[in-house]
Amino acid sequence: MNMLYTLIMAGGSGTRFWPRSKNARPKQYLNIFGDNSLLEETIDRFATFTEKENIYIVSSATQSEVLEKQASMLPKANLIYEPVGRNTLPCIGLAAMYAEKENPDGIMVVSPSDHLIQNNELFKDTVLAAVKIADERNGIVTIGITPSYPATGYGYVQTAEDITGKEKIRQFKVARFVEKPNEEVASEYLKQGGFFWNSGLFVFKVSVFLEAVEKFAPALYADLRKIQADLGKPEYPQTLDTIYRAVESISVDYGIMEHAENIYLVEGNFDWNDLGSWESVYLTDKKDENGNAGAGEAIMVDTQNSYVYSDEGLVAVVGLEDVIVVKDGNTTLVCRRDKAEDVKKIVEQLKKDNKNQYL
Repeated sequence: MNMLYTLIMAGGSGTRFWPRSKNARPKQYLNIFGDNSLLEETIDRFATFTEKENIYIVSSATQSEVLEKQASMLPKANLIYEPVGRNTLPCIGLAAMYAEKENPDGIMVVSPSDHLIQNNELFKDTVLAAVKIADERNGIVTIGITPSYPATGYGYVQTAEDITGKEKIRQFKVARFVEKPNEEVASEYLKQGGFFWNSGLFVFKVSVFLEAVEKFAPALYADLRKIQADLGKPEYPQTLDTIYRAVESISVDYGIMEHAENIYLVEGNFDWNDLGSWESVYLTDKKDENGNAGAGEAIMVDTQNSYVYSDEGLVAVVGLEDVIVVKDGNTTLVCRRDKAEDVKKIVEQLKKDNKNQYL
């Protein structure tokens, strides 16, 4: 499908996955499950229905070495490096400028690089249903995950009119995007119905998206046009560096999705997990008879419901429950499972103490 483009956003730092996730090799480049990294799995998933020359990746220049190795099947020109992270709207806008120059009528699928997605055939069918809406209705389409519990770590999308008709996958007009709720509000969303988790997957005509950027973020739009004007020229790296560093850091949800009216949702019923922390990995991984999971060489004595990982050597755990132990090189993490979200605070402390050798 030559009109179809994919943008994989791979610039995240993955601080909740320390110590395996480091500056030069964040979460998306790790093989959390199996032999391939999350990024490699994402590329393979889209390559089944997108031409490889139409797959773009936006990442940080500090990750260029590992990215070029893991994305060697893609044209090197499709690897776009941000001088500095500026959240999702500038990232998507930058890639849209590349795609527009190739094909102004193209349709782009935007995906995170670090989510665990299974049922690849159903995923493909869901994305192509969203592509159809983007094409026929000039809509900006999000894929919403059917919530299975009152999660407080995701944003939600409230749906309005059901436009499914004769389609196999349910489709809706969107009423509104809502921020991450507390547990009481999230429980009410599930009870009320019509709410979906925001997966971070979006589909749109490049032209339609750029019109929305021009309308709702005109300063960013003007800056992106200046960057696009120098694409392929010797001065491009300097133009990108100078302009991109000065743009506002803003999410696509806040900048576009909460304001535009032509927003649609396609229901995603494939297995999906954003793998937000080591706790998410534990819950997703296979468990032994004691409820333990992990990888590498480990001995667990009188230990239950825990996750233990070792990159090399042996880790032994005795008499503990509900813990996470991750050993990677010269760093080791030990924490309670219910504190997995706080791992990012370790990274913040290491930065504060200038202990960059552990980052």
